[in-house]
Amino acid sequence: MSIVRYRTADVDGVKIFYREAGAAQSPALLLLHGFPSASHMFRDLIPLLADRFHIIAPDLPGFGQSDMPPRDRFAYTLDHIADVIDRFTEKVGLAFFALYVFDYGAPTGFRIAARHPERIAAIISQNGNAYDEGLSDGWQPIRAYWQDRSPANRDALRNFLSPETTRWQYTHGVTDGTTVSPDGQSLDNFYLARPGADEIQLDLFGDYKSNVALYPVFQKYFRTERPPFLATWGRNDPFFLPAGAEAFKRDMPDAVVRFFDTGHFALETHAAEIAAAIHDFLVP
Repeated sequence: MSIVRYRTADVDGVKIFYREAGAAQSPALLLLHGFPSASHMFRDLIPLLADRFHIIAPDLPGFGQSDMPPRDRFAYTLDHIADVIDRFTEKVGLAFFALYVFDYGAPTGFRIAARHPERIAAIISQNGNAYDEGLSDGWQPIRAYWQDRSPANRDALRNFLSPETTRWQYTHGVTDGTTVSPDGQSLDNFYLARPGADEIQLDLFGDYKSNVALYPVFQKYFRTERPPFLATWGRNDPFFLPAGAEAFKRDMPDAVVRFFDTGHFALETHAAEIAAAIHDFLVP
């Protein structure tokens, strides 16, 4: 069994926590987590891949064990987070790597890929969307905030930060809820309860509009660069619909799309199956 090491890197004064496993000479794989989680969401996946890959899994700034600078000293936008993680890859020596993106990891990873196509060996998107048709009606309260940044519309999003909603995100669409460990969601709720974390997450909800605006840029990158692409999708995700996974094939006809009978946090129930799909996809 591969040893997982827990490290930090200083990125222009921001401490980025990350997990590292696998031999340094193996092909590199960067794992980027989503809301409201952190790199701990990969705790089951990493041991299944570390025999063949050099794995790096950071916590995004403001998430998990990475620094959470005050909002008056750090702009919590997806562009800024991508800037930090872009620099992080340079700090830890990732010159050429495959990307695994999930949820917020997609806005981060797709920005990096579009900036540096020569660095990207392949992309695995697990419920990481880049198409309008992939956005469900569950986004309507957030869309309302995009249109009108009123305090009332901002406060209406606080329900997304509640422990009950975190639990729902983990279990919605799962065939058997008893197979979902409480550990991940409990840790997410711990991080969300930190002073100031709520306002940071609300800032990011508001800024997600910038990500949707970049969908044409990402799609142009897909069409132009045609990176080897695997979509592994929880079919019952309440936020990112299967149509978003299928849409990748429009710009990358050779993309592989695999659906699993689970929800948003597909690794909670299907880590072994997704790891097998990644092995089949990346290993010659």
